[in-house]
Amino acid sequence: MLSKESLKKIQLVVCDLDGTLLNNSNQLDELTIQLVKELKKAGVLFSIATGRLHNAVLSYAKLLDIKIPIITMDGTFIKETEDNDIIYKSFVPVRYVKRALKFADRYYLKVALCQDSAIYFTEDNSVIQTLLEKNDAIFRQVDSYDSHLENTLEILLTGDQSANIKTVANKMAFPYTFGIQSNYYKSQSHGGVYYIEIRKIGASKGEGLLNLCKYLKIDIENTAVVGDWYNDKSLFDTDAVKIAVANAVPELKKTADFITKKSNDENGIVEFLEMLLKAKQ
Repeated sequence: MLSKESLKKIQLVVCDLDGTLLNNSNQLDELTIQLVKELKKAGVLFSIATGRLHNAVLSYAKLLDIKIPIITMDGTFIKETEDNDIIYKSFVPVRYVKRALKFADRYYLKVALCQDSAIYFTEDNSVIQTLLEKNDAIFRQVDSYDSHLENTLEILLTGDQSANIKTVANKMAFPYTFGIQSNYYKSQSHGGVYYIEIRKIGASKGEGLLNLCKYLKIDIENTAVVGDWYNDKSLFDTDAVKIAVANAVPELKKTADFITKKSNDENGIVEFLEMLLKAKQ
């Protein structure tokens, strides 16, 4: 159980979106919205850390009346919600974007370029819209990738040949490249489909949190994080107060300072928000 003293010190709550803040129907509960607004009046700021694109989060930020920057694309992009001020960005170097496009063509993979506002694809890669697991993402078809090589936060490749996927993933890793990371995995919802995600090394939700705290001038010890999934682990590796919802993976629960009794689909985050608000009153 969290002590009242530790709760009183919290000035910022940063929460994962899918599987944590939202229910399984991608909806925000009215009580959650109300508590976030009441906490704001009590001096506690609220933000989001998610794997989604920036534009895919703005509707939720508006409902929660979030006026501070939000962490998107797993920490590769941090931007204000109401203006164009970018706090942090981690773009894949253009030479590696070109390299990925070359290998996608050579090994018969579909490819798209993920930027803060949309996921760009060409006509030859149009099937990628149905294969990518990106909640509420905006997809935009372009004639060519040539004018969209810059400002790429993530390169997404997909195919049904695991050998080709592994080959390209290896060719996009050290020692063939430097400063980027290439991860490949099998789809959970599309049988026989494999993915590669390529990003710049060093970007994570945890690093995003540290950048946000620095920008807001809030000590990490006076911050609380809430999560459920493996990509939230970097948040739990910081010195923030750690809250895991009941449906969280064991790796998060092991280091959590508090675990809610209810899951995200039962609005488990309310347990923590009510506890925090009570300590602030």
